Amino acid sequence: MILEGKTWKFGDNVDTDVIIPARYLNTTNPEELGRCCMSDIDAGFTDRINKGDMIVAGRNFGCGSSREHAPVAIKAAGISCVIAVSFARIFYRNAINIGLPILECPELVNKTGEQDIIRVNLSDGTITNLTTGTSYSSTGYPPFLRDIIDAGGLLNYARRSG
Repeated sequence: MILEGKTWKFGDNVDTDVIIPARYLNTTNPEELGRCCMSDIDAGFTDRINKGDMIVAGRNFGCGSSREHAPVAIKAAGISCVIAVSFARIFYRNAINIGLPILECPELVNKTGEQDIIRVNLSDGTITNLTTGTSYSSTGYPPFLRDIIDAGGLLNYARRSG
């Protein structure tokens, strides 16, 4: 699977309370969660992004609570992938479970600017900054995780496999 979009940069320790503030957790509707994504760190974020854009962030992205609402909000907002220096472990697994691709690539994070255009090949982990012409490597997904992401998440994968 190939993804392409504009980058939106965030720093270190972006926690789940910033990704989707607790005051919006009275719903499980993905579209409603998506409209509120990142509202406490960037109030106009969802008004400026386009479907397919990507978040590029620092260390420990998704730290905080184990709520699945955070990756759901990101995906529902239209973000196609999150690339960070590192992820909180529970966020990493929740993202895979809901079919949100996430990749660790510290070199790209440090050398990519806001609104650069990048292309991600999820099969082999290659990330190309089309703005600068620079390519980076991240660890590609093993086939079983790629199958879950391609299916749109663990539940869809289980339905297809069962």
